[in-house]
Amino acid sequence: MTNHLTSRSTAGVEKFLELYRVEPGVPLDLAFDELSVLIGCIKHLNEEAEMEGDKVAGSAARILSAMAKALINDMEMGMNRGN
Repeated sequence: MTNHLTSRSTAGVEKFLELYRVEPGVPLDLAFDELSVLIGCIKHLNEEAEMEGDKVAGSAARILSAMAKALINDMEMGMNRGN
């Protein structure tokens, strides 16, 4: 049986910040790994922003959140595409 995460890939159509786009053809297992790292960074930055009142950390968290959302949307398209 083929693993759906390795047999399917990102669609490469989602943009974030109107400047960046998810790279097409990234296997979904790798994309999930990268997504996990992004979410960990967002969590850490949000905690910093809350505890220290750090506006830079809050801004960075918002930017990374936009990146994570684009990646999730693109991964969903890749899964539905059925490579």
